[in-house]
Amino acid sequence: MTDLRHRLNAFVKLGSFFKEYCKYAKNKTQIDDNQYTWFVKFDEILILAGHRNGWFTPDNILFSLENWADLLALSQLESWLSSYDLNKNKPKTVALIMAGNIPLVGFHDFLSALITGNKVIVKLSSNDKILLPFIAQYLIEVEPSLKDQISFSEGKLEDFDAVIATGSDNTSRYFEHYFGKKPNIIRRNRNSVAILSGNETNDELAALGEDIFRYYGLGCRSVSKLFVPVNYNFDALFKALYPFNTIIEQHKYANNYDYNKAVYLMSLYKILENGFLMLKEDKNYASPIATVFYEFYESPEELKIRLAHEKDRIQCLVANGFIENEVTFGQTQKPSLTDYADNIDTVDFLLKT
Repeated sequence: MTDLRHRLNAFVKLGSFFKEYCKYAKNKTQIDDNQYTWFVKFDEILILAGHRNGWFTPDNILFSLENWADLLALSQLESWLSSYDLNKNKPKTVALIMAGNIPLVGFHDFLSALITGNKVIVKLSSNDKILLPFIAQYLIEVEPSLKDQISFSEGKLEDFDAVIATGSDNTSRYFEHYFGKKPNIIRRNRNSVAILSGNETNDELAALGEDIFRYYGLGCRSVSKLFVPVNYNFDALFKALYPFNTIIEQHKYANNYDYNKAVYLMSLYKILENGFLMLKEDKNYASPIATVFYEFYESPEELKIRLAHEKDRIQCLVANGFIENEVTFGQTQKPSLTDYADNIDTVDFLLKT
């Protein structure tokens, strides 16, 4: 087994690889021959990932890689891990069952399990089977001892000590049935919301567009629900979001927009729309693609009480001065290493298991 310093170095090198690759992909900058071989391979991987999953556009994959490039800096990793006593870890094999809704959505679990000194058996989603195996190859290239720590499984998961599984409310019942006797983290559906006061600046509302449209709204950190004051005027919001209008050029998104609009109109639902986004008054949190639900609120204090009661349904809460632990406009898709999914500390779980 590798010691912590070797594991850290491997992920730091991976972060540097991501950073340099993103520069290369955007500008086709000159690089040394050794890196060039890996970059050409990564070009092919990104194309293949996009073919397998039409939502995985180069722009969205590169966005994910750039975020991880920043997080995999040595200072960031050391700061994150400084809160834990990694010597308490009892080396184990951790089964990771990953979602596939956005590129590398399960990478934080992968990083957490390996950096704390465990082995991983990864079961990938059929929607995201391309990226992580390639990244694992690179890690093993720079730190060969990791070869014994990383494996991928297509079939039934066996010989593991703990499970981290991410899925829907439906799959969570399946996970609990099969894995309930093992130490586990089983994640369910969550959505992100934004609370508007009507006093937001144009820049804040424009930044909210990043929270709504990044990854086509497919992630649990994507804002799918707005809470707005009674008599809120949506004109300023639509104006601020207009620069995102090119999203309708993505055919899968456009198909969802047309289909959902037809459903709403046939059902005589009242919607607000601007040609690339629909707003529908609805009490639910999970909105379809190309739609954001909204509700009016009268009392901020009553809304805070409701959100506290429904916190298990919410991943991120975007606002400006509304509530503790809120996320700044435009930042939902840039989590830090301590922004754990479902607010469950993965590292703490691994160290105590």
